[in-house]
Formats: sequence, structure tokens, C-alpha cells
Amino acid sequence: MVYKYGLKLWSINTGAYYSEAKRLYDMGLFDYIELYVLPNSLHLLPDWQRLEIPFIIHAPHSMHGFNLAKKDFEHSNIEIYNELRLFADSLNTHYIIFHGGTDGDIKETARQLASFKDSRALIENKPFIALPNKVSGKYCRGFNIDEIKFVMDNTGCGFCFDFGHAICAANSQNLDPYEYCRDFLQLNPSMFHLTDIDDITSELDSHPHLGKGQLDFSRIIAMIPNDSYVTFETVKNSKENLNDFIEDMKWIKNFK
Repeated sequence: MVYKYGLKLWSINTGAYYSEAKRLYDMGLFDYIELYVLPNSLHLLPDWQRLEIPFIIHAPHSMHGFNLAKKDFEHSNIEIYNELRLFADSLNTHYIIFHGGTDGDIKETARQLASFKDSRALIENKPFIALPNKVSGKYCRGFNIDEIKFVMDNTGCGFCFDFGHAICAANSQNLDPYEYCRDFLQLNPSMFHLTDIDDITSELDSHPHLGKGQLDFSRIIAMIPNDSYVTFETVKNSKENLNDFIEDMKWIKNFK
């Protein structure tokens, strides 16, 4: 299998990660940056433009005040989306990834996402249980196939499939995690998010490095079509370098 590999960074990572990203891209280690855009970081856009690296944009989630599932967030959601749109336009990105929000209503998620009229939009599946003290709300919207399909059908958006999120959601529903992942593939994901998992039975999301958890990668890799976009969402152990990302890349290539 041959994939396009993505490095996940935040829009405020214009220090050590920034220079490391340029170095590793020039070495041919990865193919694009998936940039999580924090609100009020538009002043940093010129820095990212200078990199001349392909980008995918990731919208902020409810931890940073963006919650499509609640109508009372609509005004601030629009303001944040307008920043995302400027990032996406300026960086010539193909995709903007959105979470469905927390608590609230999946119908509201679809309504607000449709109002953006952005053909680059992808909806990402989520765990059912939100991480305590990490995001506002107890439950995530877009945790199952029906909710993701509802958003896709009512907005025309595509789909970003997160394996770790799906396994957590399967555990919340007492379903087989790998079969649940396979069922999601009927929605034809445009791209994928990949990490290992600390506890294959947990309902809570985790992001350990590849090969450091309990995920059966022989079953996971078999589900990812050739030439797919695959972003690593593993934790970063250092603020000074991306050596752990290098190790993840070595691990996945050796595994295959």
C-alpha cells in the first residue's frame, strides 16, 4: 500500500515544529500538513504560506469554542469559520475537517455546516463520550454511522474517518470495534486519522505512538485504500523536535 502521509500541527506552532516540518518535508518524510487552526491566529497565516507545503485544514472543536451542534454558538461559529476559510483559501487546501460538536443536536450540526456552503468540508466521526475536562459537553455528535451519514446527506460534505474515535464509540455501544470500523467504510472516507490505542476496550480517546498500544494494525491497514491521505494524530513528546513523528513514520513503513 502507498499512502499520502500527513503531519498534524496547530496554527500557533511557528517555532521549533515549524522549522522541523520544513526540514522533514524537504527530506520527503511526509506529504502534507494537517493544520488545526486555533481561533484568532490569522496573523500567523503568512508564516504557513511561506512553507510551500500542501495543507489540509482542521477546524477547532468545542475545547476552543467551536460547537456546530448548538444554535447559541452559531454567531461565534461563523466568525471562526471565516478565519478557517481564509486559511484554506490562502493555502489552497482540498479539505477542511469539522467535528460535529458536543451535546446539542446533529440536525443543528448539519444545518450550520450546510450554511457555510464549502465544498471542501469533511465531517469527522467522534467517540460517544467526550474527554473529561478537555472539551465542553459530555457527549459527541457524529459518533455513529447514522449521524455521520445524516450530515453528509444534508450538506453534501465528505468524510474523514478516525479509527481511534470509531473504536471508542464501538465500545460505548458494545459493538465489535474492528467490524464497526469496517462498517464505517461504506461512507467512502476521503481521508483517515490514525493513532494507536492505549486500551482497546476504552470509551475514551487516546493518542499513543504507533505500535505502542493495543491496536491490531494488520486489521486496520487492510481497511485503508491505496493512495489515501493518512494523518498521524499521535502525541508529541518534545516541544523542540519531531523525532517521535519520525519514529512513527519508520514504524508504519516497516510494518507494511
